[in-house]
Amino acid sequence: MKAPVSIRRGTAAAVFIDLQEEHRKDSRYLVEGFSDLLANVQRLQAAARANGVPLYHWAYIVDLDTQERPFHPLDGNGKSAFSSKDDPLTAICAEVAPGDGETLLVKAHASAFHTAEAIELLKASGIEWLIVAGVWTEACIDATVRDAVTAGFRVLLVKDACGSGSAAMHQTAILNLANRLYGGAVADTATACRLMAGEAVAAWQVEGSVPMRFTYENAAELYRSL
Repeated sequence: MKAPVSIRRGTAAAVFIDLQEEHRKDSRYLVEGFSDLLANVQRLQAAARANGVPLYHWAYIVDLDTQERPFHPLDGNGKSAFSSKDDPLTAICAEVAPGDGETLLVKAHASAFHTAEAIELLKASGIEWLIVAGVWTEACIDATVRDAVTAGFRVLLVKDACGSGSAAMHQTAILNLANRLYGGAVADTATACRLMAGEAVAAWQVEGSVPMRFTYENAAELYRSL
């Protein structure tokens, strides 16, 4: 259901997950609609900067020399099939890259909060809400959001500033998260920008247990209703 949401100034951070060049240039790892997603992320980042909301950026980097990954997929040369530390395409896309003084963190796991350091960093700054965007929705976004909720953060999941390999993968991942996004909300980019500006707006919030039992036939319609 949609209900009013507001975010107290000084208690929100904007979180951007894995917005790296490989998702638009590596044929093995393309995100559908990535250009539109990046445009929405730019709007979010501009709103965050204009309203004093701190920005935190994450990049996913695989280093098989130092990381224990017994089942990690490899390419024909025995290197990581994606996000290798030696691949220049792991760079964050220039138009959404960290600005001066913004935090860039490198992660070796799907979740940005796999370890406690990032959680402690945000909580020490008085952060209660995380405004989350990035890729891939069913993988790193899902893992990050679930760990954030477990850590006690409220999550505003910005559905049109996230993406995956296909619309179906993205939409069903958003629905799965929405069904269990306790304490948080799902919104589009325009709504998220208004919230960062201090407005109270209506956003989708979970009520009860697994309120959306979606099917192949109605998943896209339910996604649009969020």
